[in-house]
Amino acid sequence: MSRAPRFAGYALMVAAALLAVAMRRGAVTGIGPVPVVAVALLLGMIGVMLVFTDLMVRGLYAQVDAAKRAAPAADTMKDDAEDPGTG
Repeated sequence: MSRAPRFAGYALMVAAALLAVAMRRGAVTGIGPVPVVAVALLLGMIGVMLVFTDLMVRGLYAQVDAAKRAAPAADTMKDDAEDPGTG
């Protein structure tokens, strides 16, 4: 699985921060008819969504992988629970 979406998200967040700094210094007031604040918020929001989505998917895959590795142990526990007379 590629980490490109997460790095793209980080890049969008950095771009949003740079736009905010440029706006604060008065270097940029608008990008076309759109205020810089709106563009910075949009870029930052998309970047955060990409990063969090990538991290959540990686966590989900890790949990599925751990469950697959632990599946044989779960089967033996199930057999013990079905036979209460041995304990």
